[in-house]
Amino acid sequence: MSYLSQFRPGLFAGQGFLITGGGSGIGLAVAEELASLGARLVLVGRKPEKLEAAREALAAYGGDVFCHACDIRDEARVKEVVASAVAQLGHIDGLVNNAGGQFFSHAEDISANGFDAVVRNNLLGGFLFAREVYLQSMKARRAGAIVNMLADMWGGMPGMAHSGAARAGMLNLTQTLAYEWAPVRVNAVAPGWIESSGMDSYPEQHRPMIERFAELVPVGRLGTVAEVAASIVFLLSPAAAFISGSVLRIDGAVPNRREHWKVEPAGQTVPFTGRS
Repeated sequence: MSYLSQFRPGLFAGQGFLITGGGSGIGLAVAEELASLGARLVLVGRKPEKLEAAREALAAYGGDVFCHACDIRDEARVKEVVASAVAQLGHIDGLVNNAGGQFFSHAEDISANGFDAVVRNNLLGGFLFAREVYLQSMKARRAGAIVNMLADMWGGMPGMAHSGAARAGMLNLTQTLAYEWAPVRVNAVAPGWIESSGMDSYPEQHRPMIERFAELVPVGRLGTVAEVAASIVFLLSPAAAFISGSVLRIDGAVPNRREHWKVEPAGQTVPFTGRS
């Protein structure tokens, strides 16, 4: 089944994109939409088997897909991967800094190692890839687009203080790089509660809470990975040529909830899935 993108066919024909965390979930959804639009891809992830499965899934679109296993926190390895990506693609037109991860915990129970690991996953790794893609491909060409991954962290992230701190840092980094590296465009997306494979990584005791999320979303449902992918593809596209230093929320208005104002249940918006 082909991907039903909302963007015109061939929009990214011949262009090269690097996607971290590209083997599953949101990263794979971005890869599929870009591939359906003619892009050549480099997928980066921790697990070679996931990357290989992703490459096989994308083979139907006929474009080049290269894969590299990488710990995004390893500076030397990041430099190697970006150098290989530039050699394979010729140059990198867009970077999607999607990789990251966190775990539920009360703030007082987070160890120094746990806090450091999450910040390195969600902030340092993204910085390293952005810096290397900029230095090795975008700076000399004075062209390119970077999209960083945030989260619904507005007003704090109870239960994930480490991730909230890292995502807030990535917001500030996005704004700083948009100015320092212009005309290379640097933006971010901030997904809320998205129905993705990432939900499956949380412990079973949190399942009842996760199942209640849809009840708390004003538009009446969880988001889809295709909706996040479409937002990222827009920010990579020529239609966003005058957008830089911005954050696109993809959250169904959850941060706008107020306890004094009750939204009466009245159905939901129609999900976009990229499928017929």
